[in-house]
Amino acid sequence: MEPLEIVARNEFGNLIIRDHDGRYWRLCPEDVYCEVVADSKEHFDSLWRDLDFVADWEMAVLVEAARESLGVLPEDWSYCLVIPGALSGAYEMSNVKSAPLVELIKFSGYLGKQIRDLPDGAQVQLKFTD
Repeated sequence: MEPLEIVARNEFGNLIIRDHDGRYWRLCPEDVYCEVVADSKEHFDSLWRDLDFVADWEMAVLVEAARESLGVLPEDWSYCLVIPGALSGAYEMSNVKSAPLVELIKFSGYLGKQIRDLPDGAQVQLKFTD
């Protein structure tokens, strides 16, 4: 992908990115993916009329719980899953924290590269270093 601009961002750090070919990508840190969601402006505009897409994008229940528990986000921060959904992390407050958006995107990309070739259900071991 050759990004042109960030078109939208939600409170969990998901980004909609338009590329130089006019495609729209969704970068989803909590599920560790970045994929095309629309191949044109018209298709992209139609997504915002799709109630399922909008509900998934807004994550309203989890965002409200995060605000109540963690407070309003500082500028350029996002709520995030401590253990990403791609690693069976739960979409519940015990697994939600906040982080700088840049760090969240970096971590998601790094993790995505590490696990992209693993089959579903593969066991992973995370090692944290200083």
